[in-house]
This record gives sequence, structure tokens and C-alpha cells, in this order.
Amino acid sequence: MSGAAPVPATGTPGPYRRCVLLKHGEIFLKGRNRRLFTERLHDNLRLALRGVGGSTWIKIAQNVTVLGGQVPQEALVERARRVIGFNSVEPAIRVPSTIDAISVAAVWTLRAVRAERPVASFAVRAKRRDKAFPMTSSQLEAHVGARIQEALDGLPVDLSHPGVRLAVEIDHRETYLSWARYPGQGGLPVGASGRALVLLSGGYDSPVAAYRAMRRGLACDFVHFTGAPYTDASSTYKAYALARELNRHQPPGRLYVVALGRAQRQLAVAGAGRLQVVAQRRLMVRTASVLAGRIRAQALVTGDSLGQVASQTLANLAAVDEAAALPLLRPLIGWEKQEIIDEARAIGTADISVLPDEDCCRLLAPPRVSTRAALPQLQAVERRLDLDEVIAELLAGAQVLRPGGVGAEGTEGAGSSADGVGDVGGRGPGVTPAASRTRARARARGAVRPSPAGS
Repeated sequence: MSGAAPVPATGTPGPYRRCVLLKHGEIFLKGRNRRLFTERLHDNLRLALRGVGGSTWIKIAQNVTVLGGQVPQEALVERARRVIGFNSVEPAIRVPSTIDAISVAAVWTLRAVRAERPVASFAVRAKRRDKAFPMTSSQLEAHVGARIQEALDGLPVDLSHPGVRLAVEIDHRETYLSWARYPGQGGLPVGASGRALVLLSGGYDSPVAAYRAMRRGLACDFVHFTGAPYTDASSTYKAYALARELNRHQPPGRLYVVALGRAQRQLAVAGAGRLQVVAQRRLMVRTASVLAGRIRAQALVTGDSLGQVASQTLANLAAVDEAAALPLLRPLIGWEKQEIIDEARAIGTADISVLPDEDCCRLLAPPRVSTRAALPQLQAVERRLDLDEVIAELLAGAQVLRPGGVGAEGTEGAGSSADGVGDVGGRGPGVTPAASRTRARARARGAVRPSPAGS
């Protein structure tokens, strides 16, 4: 995994053909299906390269993808670092696989790097994919290292902590020399494990859970529940921005926005009481399960972390699980809050998550949330509603948004949803006029006359 750190100047030699080496992640462990995983990885890479500003090409070597084209090398590195499935990304040059050509290119490369920054030491690391090459890896390392020292005034060798690690990879037709290594995203290619629907809130947790699901090969769409019409559009804007950031790592997923406010009020009127939060989470999961079936998603993903808040006790998580019609994945179940925040910063979602919004989970929430929600009591509350009708109405009013990715970005036009979710009104992320949190809650509670829980 990596953050969005800028790629420094590379010192790539002008006389040589430039490329980028992409080292594969877990797919090298795959057996007969490795080809399918590799094809998926390259499809995702091609998608990430769209709009890069020039032609590109991809070459396959053993557990390595070679990327090049009529594009600045720094741009290729930056795009490739977004793609889940590569462990590392290395700017490199291509030279003929002869001892003399490799040695000359190695000297040129070290000189170019030294022209950009101080270099106190170096190391040469060779790898032969072409076993017919006339030197062993260790012999080539010694030979190239000696040529560098001869040309660069005895520049010291440091095999443990070199100032520059020059990697020499000998392929069957050409050799690659790289002088820098940037961490990739790792994991499995997005889409290799299927499709999931992420319940995306505006906090730290669910975006990190989505990213972790992507790294396990799941292509993700997103569903966001708002408190509309009793809350403003702020949470929708946050969800849109979060989905857009997450889509940098995958073929762009859609964002479905569901206005839950009236259904939350119905649960409160039905006497949910201290069960309100768990009851509405069950309703979210039921609704997401129906939506997932329509878009052919095979699992749901949430950002739950065991015991982090009152609604995430083991008993409450089990109660929510019972309402799911699909596997409910919780990638962060054992994570601490600080670990989640650190990951959010690394993947670029933290600055969005801290923005203020009107979260539907706080709407009509009781002063004290039940930590041991009893399933019979929850079911008694739900029997007072026609859940099938409630869910149908929720999805009929859902918005379908395209937050980023390839092609036109924005809201789908009315009736353009191929998923049959419902009427998409052709609006932007706005759901309701802006209203203060205090006034919104007052409006909702003013219409509620809850009966005793379980009555």
C-alpha cells in the first residue's frame, strides 16, 4: 500500500529508452488461474492510463509488467502507483543484453542520479531471467560495480544501506536498469474476486474498509444513506468525494444515494426506542441487499470495528448480520481507531472524512443505544412496518451518481440507470435544501410519537 506521495525527478538517461517496471503482488502465487489474474491486472492498468497524454504499451515478463510509451516517465509512475495488484513501481531504462551495454548504461545512470542529488554509496543487484546470459548474477554485480567505481572516482559500495540501489534485470531480449523503487498498492487485481456493494458513510471507517476490500480483488460500488428530508446534502457531497477518491484505485464504481429519513421516522414511531440505531442499520443492510442483487454484487462491505461504538458490540453486529441476504464483510473488524485513521491518511480519504456533515445515524438516535439488541424485540418493531414496501420506496427514490473515473463525470440522467434502482432525477449530489442540524432534528422529532419499545 502507498499514499499519494509525489514522484521525484528520476534522472532518466536521455540516450536510453525509458520504461517502468511493475512488480506483481500476490498473483505470482496463483497457479492455473494466474493468466486470468494477470489479464485483469493489465485491464485495470490500461484503464488507469487513459488520458495520460500519449500512447503507451505494456509488455509481460516473468512476474513483471513493463510499461512504456510516448509519455513522461514520471506520469507513468504516478498512474501505475494507483493500480492495486503491483507491489512496487520502478522507473527504468532498456538496453541490449550485452555485458558492455549494461556496464555503460549503469555508469551513465549513476552519473545522472549524482547530478540530481548527493550519492554517498551504491549497490548493484542483478537478476537473470535469461539463464543463458554468460555471467552469473553475482559475477555481473561485481563486474558492473567495478566499472562504476572506475568511472566515478571509487564511489563506495554499501550493500546494506546504499545511497543508490541499481537493479539490473536481464530478460531474454533486453535488460532493464532501475535506480529507484516506489511502493505499490499490493493486493489482488480489482475485480478478480467479484463485486461488492460498500455501505459508505462520511467517516473514516467505511472508506478504509472499501479500500481493503479492493485490495482483496473486489470491485466496489457504493451506497450512501442520508437523513433526507430532515438533513441537508452535506453527507452526500462527502460520500461523492470519498467515492471519487476511492475510484482512483479501481474501474469507477457508482454511488447510490438513498434518503432514509422518513423510514427512520417510521421506525421511531413503531417504538424502536433504544433499538433505533440497530433497527435502522438492519434496514440499511436489507435495502443494500436488494440493491446488490439488482447490480449483481455478491457481498456487502461495512466499516464496522468490533466494540468501537455501542452499535458495534458483538450482539448488535450479529443482529445486523441476521438482516443481510448476502455475505456481510467487515475488513476492519479487528482494527483500532488509530490504525484506521492512519490508513485513511495514507489513501487520501482522511481530509474528506473530517469535513462536517449531517449524518443520518445521528438523526433520531436515542441518548443511550442498546448494546445488546434482542432479535425478538427488533423483529417486533419491524413487524409494525411493511418492510418490503419501505425498501421499494427507498430504492425508487435513489439517486445514481458517477463520482469520477473514465469518461463523463456527474449524475446520470433521468431514466438512464440500467440497474432498475428507481427514478433517477438527473440532479447533482444535492438532496434537500440546506438546514441546520438542530432544526432538522426538531422537524423529525416533532412528527414522532414513539410508543414504548417492544409494546
